[in-house]
Amino acid sequence: MNGILIPVVIVSAIGLVLGLGLAVASIVFAVPVDEKAAAIRECLPGANCGACGFSGCDGYASALSKGETSECTRCTPGGQDAATAIAKIMGVEAGSVTPMVAAVMCQGNFSNVEEKLEYSGVRSCKMASQLFGGPKNCVHGCIGFGDCVSVCQYDAIFICDGVARINPSNCKACKMCINTCPRHLIELFPLDTTKAAVLCKNHDKGAQTRKQCKAGCIGCMKCTKVCEAGAVTVENFCAKVDHEKCIGCGKCHEVCPIGCIDLIRLTEKI
Repeated sequence: MNGILIPVVIVSAIGLVLGLGLAVASIVFAVPVDEKAAAIRECLPGANCGACGFSGCDGYASALSKGETSECTRCTPGGQDAATAIAKIMGVEAGSVTPMVAAVMCQGNFSNVEEKLEYSGVRSCKMASQLFGGPKNCVHGCIGFGDCVSVCQYDAIFICDGVARINPSNCKACKMCINTCPRHLIELFPLDTTKAAVLCKNHDKGAQTRKQCKAGCIGCMKCTKVCEAGAVTVENFCAKVDHEKCIGCGKCHEVCPIGCIDLIRLTEKI
């Protein structure tokens, strides 16, 4: 009997000593909890998207608590509600958050762009773009394999006729899709405002662009001549619009011979 009890007692004693040691260590090496950071973290949505410019929600909360930033409006997924709650904890004015929504600057659907090869590899835009620029004739447009869809946490992106499209009622402007798109085709627009947008990122000369896509910008500069606000410019054979200068008059849209400039008004409901 003693042959059984002695090992049990020894193991129990060792366990007790180790337990006490761990308890003491947890007290000695305890990391102080930043209560303000924890409270701020509760106000954030937990997307960890990095749209705020920090590593994630924890990083942003820590930066606010430590005074590394005083901007309460950096969390676009959280919007005005998050900014107001954070400002209350910080004891400052919240400021206003301009609601933003993402949109895809491409019309390279199957009607406008033909395929030059049959792709049978990994269904990834990033991977496909490394094989002769992707399966479509236009090497600047949307590949349509949905890398942006896979990173969207809000079920806001879908593929329609070979091109990614975004549901503005679900989009939180977290920029995950913007950072993921290998062609850099996704941009943010202010919600409920009308802005002109060039739905093309092709920087080839006009004649080459026309061979690749029926809806591609040919850099004719007609849009720049009619824009009274100076919002439209042409760089590397492709027009671009400065959204801050654009007044949404629609003149560039009217004169575009290709129809690649459109007036975009994104609302919460579509």
